Amino acid sequence: IEIYSLHVDCKVTSRFAHTVITSRIVNRANESQEATFEVELPKTAFITNFSMSIDGKAYPGVIKEKAAAQKEYDTAVSRGQSAGLVKIRDRKLELFHVSVSVAAASKVTFELTYEELLKRQLGKFELLIKVRPKQLVQHFQIDVHIFEPQGIRFLETDSTFMTNELTEALKKVQNETKAHILFKPTVDQQKVNSELNETLLNGDFIVRYDVKREATAGDIQIVNGYFVHYFAPSEMPVFPKNVVFVIDRSGSMAGRKIEQTRDALLKILQDLRPEDRFNFITFSSKVAEWKSSLLPATEGNVASAAAFVKTLSAMGGTDISGALLAAVSALDKAERPPGRSVSMVILLTDGQPTSGETNVEVIQKNIQKAINGKYALFCLGFGFDVSYKFLEKMALSNGGIARRIYENADAALQLQGFYQEVATPILMKIEMQYPENAIEGLTKNNFKLFFEGSEIIVSGKISNELDLLPVEIKAQSHTSDLTLKEEANVKEKEQVFQNQKYIFGNFIERLWAYLTIQQLLEKAISAPEEDQKALEARALELSLQYSFVTPLTSMVVTKPSDQQQAELANKPTEAG
Repeated sequence: IEIYSLHVDCKVTSRFAHTVITSRIVNRANESQEATFEVELPKTAFITNFSMSIDGKAYPGVIKEKAAAQKEYDTAVSRGQSAGLVKIRDRKLELFHVSVSVAAASKVTFELTYEELLKRQLGKFELLIKVRPKQLVQHFQIDVHIFEPQGIRFLETDSTFMTNELTEALKKVQNETKAHILFKPTVDQQKVNSELNETLLNGDFIVRYDVKREATAGDIQIVNGYFVHYFAPSEMPVFPKNVVFVIDRSGSMAGRKIEQTRDALLKILQDLRPEDRFNFITFSSKVAEWKSSLLPATEGNVASAAAFVKTLSAMGGTDISGALLAAVSALDKAERPPGRSVSMVILLTDGQPTSGETNVEVIQKNIQKAINGKYALFCLGFGFDVSYKFLEKMALSNGGIARRIYENADAALQLQGFYQEVATPILMKIEMQYPENAIEGLTKNNFKLFFEGSEIIVSGKISNELDLLPVEIKAQSHTSDLTLKEEANVKEKEQVFQNQKYIFGNFIERLWAYLTIQQLLEKAISAPEEDQKALEARALELSLQYSFVTPLTSMVVTKPSDQQQAELANKPTEAG
């Protein structure tokens, strides 16, 4: 089985990435064989299309409601459940895998399309393309086109497998608003060495960039009546933080996990700002506070905290509830620094609650009541014995987010990276306001906190009559209340994209649908049951309308009649 052509074609238009992977395979043997198509794609992406073409006959995938697809599939395959075509690979990627039997001398073409909105983290956007052909490929190329009307501030490519020879196969062309990256290594350049027919292409190909930001009230872009508004202020004073680290040191954390936690905390202590206040609460069956109150992050206090962190050891049960309530109470009675500050609890646990209150629903209720909207709760689940669903619901109900920390070599870096994302809050209570009667389907437009290096995105549909779209942003910074105003000329903005030949026409509409679905699903996690159904129904409707494989839809992949008939591609979620 020979892959004679493998193309990755990616178009990024204003952060919205549309990727098509095409693999052409021929069976050089004189009997039929399995041909496999494997793609590792970002978890944040939605698959929108897949098709196989065998000797010119096409077998397209069809996206349906998950339950309906499952029923159809179960009828077709009475011999029980196959594993499905998509599974989680690691903390960033999921794996799409399909194989089909190909007759002697026959050819098959696989084509997979997925889309995602690139998320700004720590000051940059990252496009990750996984490259793993497992053999030398006659025609191999990665083609990335980027168009950012705001202008490209910097652009870099990075890869885990580059050699000097391979660097020669990489071309970058860039002007003010556009970039084209082409990576097209010959078969000789792909080889580990001239004797061996082994490929060097195994790993990550990454494009990182950021855009220029001139306007204070962000940047508005409009296509076919849909708008997107990007807002990422910088160079603002940072809020002092009051932060309580709640650290699980139950028996299951023993060994590697507690070591990595110590390593990460020692680094995080170095990242605290002098005006921040902090404390540690550690818990197993018992809950212990490091100090009786939050302390300012002076050099002396940080040094004494580091000495304490080095003594952390693990044994006993898991009283998550007691520990979180203690953290909230510590913040309630903490002395605040002068002026405005941001208070947060960062929980790290690797298990289920086994001591104290163990009913997760009761814990969620009690914590939400105790926090009462005053603080943000971030939940980090270490490994796969945690109830991620429980942590995610708790974080989202209390203005924070949850993240799974994968148990591997870089766990300490994952922890530290997470802290860096929330380390510099520069705005709070952000309201993005648009004319009420002129916008439909507005995505989330109120945000509790904005962290330096990230980006707020709001999208919606503009009613026909509008010539000017006025926007107003209200927010609180450390030193003042801000009101920022901007007016977008609808016709002028539409013009920007008219002449771009490689843009798929309705990309802002698709961006709007992608963002809306993501937000509906996230909202459903912490919503009461009766609202959950309505939110999921709306997300399902959009998933089908725009053909996205989301947690509510499945793609039914059909094969030639002599093979196992249908297989399902589902969207795996972190909560399983």
